[in-house]
Amino acid sequence: MTSPGVALTRELIQKPSVTPADAGALDALEARLKAAGFDTHRLPFSEPGTPDIDNLYARLGTTAPFLLFAGHTDVVPTGDPAKWRVNPFAGEIIDGEIFGRGAADMKGGIAAFVAAAIAHVEKRGTPKGSIGFLITGDEEGPAINGTVKMLDWLAQRGEKFDHAIVGEPTNAQTLGDMIKIGRRGSLNGRLTVHGKQGHVAYPHRADNPVPHLLALCAALKETPLDEGTDWFDASNLEVTSIDIGNAATNVIPGDALVRFNIRFNDLWTPESLAEEIRRRLLSARGQEKFDLAFDPCNSVSFITQPGDFTELVAKAIQAETGRRPEFSTSGGTSDARFIARHGPVVEFGLVGKTMHQIDERVPVADIDGLTAIYARILEAYFG
Repeated sequence: MTSPGVALTRELIQKPSVTPADAGALDALEARLKAAGFDTHRLPFSEPGTPDIDNLYARLGTTAPFLLFAGHTDVVPTGDPAKWRVNPFAGEIIDGEIFGRGAADMKGGIAAFVAAAIAHVEKRGTPKGSIGFLITGDEEGPAINGTVKMLDWLAQRGEKFDHAIVGEPTNAQTLGDMIKIGRRGSLNGRLTVHGKQGHVAYPHRADNPVPHLLALCAALKETPLDEGTDWFDASNLEVTSIDIGNAATNVIPGDALVRFNIRFNDLWTPESLAEEIRRRLLSARGQEKFDLAFDPCNSVSFITQPGDFTELVAKAIQAETGRRPEFSTSGGTSDARFIARHGPVVEFGLVGKTMHQIDERVPVADIDGLTAIYARILEAYFG
């Protein structure tokens, strides 16, 4: 017989909720949570120049402690459906695995924690505290009209969670091998070097900006930004594109642009990092004229220091899987970066090996295993 977590995973996959579409995914969740006694709120947000997004908040209980589960029902595009083994929105089970876009990232995780919470309420009744869900449709997109605005809405109502779990696919190889207790920040920058356009046959009449650009890039990369900290890898700067904008073969370009991204740890803020990059460029330049600009940063580093809550989650995982999870801050960004501004947060979900890929899939056993882990967390959290 199909378990509630697996059944809900399949139902959610069958909703083609490619950002910013919802396609009924939130309706499916809201119906189940309402039936279990949760108060629900649909929270549509919009902003000029960005897609309109629907979101869902649900809560059972009015007192502390308040454990909040968070996640997203939106998914990335499928790519060429013809390259999939099955329809990417069918939620088919083949050889013990559920196939479909969002199976790993992160409809399977949402289904698991919703199924665990409903089972906990059916077994224990209203908790001695509160269980909540913060589900957005804007994590894979601009991340403007989703989690950030929902958290602001909660704050305006005076609602404050004590701990949060984001159901992102955190495990590298096997269910239970990793909990994310933090993430590095991300800062995007643009460096434009100005030269003088001219004919390639008369280089003395021009000033090619490309060699200057390469020299400045080398100066940025020559010395590591840092050596890492107790919980974070070293910060790293990576050049992501070089754009000369010159289709002619007999013209020396006038300008050259490089884009770069920096993943930074808790030794830096966006402001101190921008200052360090500018210092390095000014120290290295000769007569080069350049402009340096940074995109607005909405992803600073954060960490939930290991303690009672992280240990509670780790023990639940170990009790169910037999393995002690690693505490990690690796990987890219997630909505946990926004949640961390409001309270302690960890991330734990499925194995992420196939997320965003053709034939994204997860084992049925992992959905059931994750549901059981969340159930143990709820039992331990509410005593």
